Amino acid sequence: MATSAAGGLGAVVAALPFAASLLPSERALGAGAPVEVDIDKLLPGQMTTVEWRGKPVWILRRTPEMLAGLQYIDAQLADPRCERRMEPDDCRNPQRSITPDVLVVIGICTHLGCSPNEKFSPGAESAIAADWPGGFLCPCHGSTFDLAGRVFRNKPAPDNLEVPPHRYLSASRLIIGEERKT
Repeated sequence: MATSAAGGLGAVVAALPFAASLLPSERALGAGAPVEVDIDKLLPGQMTTVEWRGKPVWILRRTPEMLAGLQYIDAQLADPRCERRMEPDDCRNPQRSITPDVLVVIGICTHLGCSPNEKFSPGAESAIAADWPGGFLCPCHGSTFDLAGRVFRNKPAPDNLEVPPHRYLSASRLIIGEERKT
């Protein structure tokens, strides 16, 4: 009996490192974990980038002028009413945000996964977008997005920029990777 017990204990001890190797690493756990962001110092017109699940997430505090510009371009957009569902339910509005002034989008083009330029304004190099009012530009193939992350018509990108699940912890803190609890 003692030999059987010692053998059984030895098998359990030998199996522990194997079983532990099947658990996700700290890095893997962190890559999928929600990210808390302080947006208190983000001024109107400024944008910051954080990483969530290995993707860049843009947080843009829009000015009243930026917000006003969103209402005049629906006819130029491929999916102005966000019918393709690239955002959580509480962001299904023309601003694509929980609070109108703060946009939270994943900064990856829906065409081929490139990273568009953050907050591009038309200028000398914008032959791609001569009639474009500004927003985000993917330089790889010329897809353009407005300041709500909605894609313009006749561009390679098939969908709007994705809005990740997020919620506000307070007026100045948000958490990306968790939806609002109901």
